[in-house]
Amino acid sequence: MGVKLYAADFSPPVRSSMMALDIFNVPYEKITLDLLKMEHHNPEYIQKNPLHTIPVLEDGDLILHDSHAIMAYLADTYGKDESWYPKDIKKRALVNQKLFFTTGVIFPRLRIITYYLLQKGRKSLEQEWLDNIEEAIGFVEQFLSRTKFIALDHVTIADVTLLSHLTSVEPILPIDAKK
Repeated sequence: MGVKLYAADFSPPVRSSMMALDIFNVPYEKITLDLLKMEHHNPEYIQKNPLHTIPVLEDGDLILHDSHAIMAYLADTYGKDESWYPKDIKKRALVNQKLFFTTGVIFPRLRIITYYLLQKGRKSLEQEWLDNIEEAIGFVEQFLSRTKFIALDHVTIADVTLLSHLTSVEPILPIDAKK
């Protein structure tokens, strides 16, 4: 049984997971779910992931349903070296810190926008939502003023997840490339 990824391409966590699969050269079967048809609520999927979120990764008998757990697992299992997710506890803590930043700060600010646009059919955005995203981008700029990449002085899985989220911001709030 090969690796399977349950996905919807527009999702930043899904894109993070797909990038990690590609980075670590892991062949996989992508199973696309139509969230508007609520395919992530069917009993078979709920069995895999009671949270009914995406992505879900299956690798043999292992089922993971969080993109950061998926990326960490892929780095530890399939990575050729530890640069993407260091074994050194202090370096790993810095990478984890930025993964948690993406989960706790960036993703919720994007999710509220996609919820109202996609699920509730809103045609406009609240200025507060845009201000919150701009504030989060400001935090990223502060982090990048201290290190070459988001967590360390080389690319890690934290950069992968941040990239997938920030590319979702661009259509909503253009990012100044000079910053």
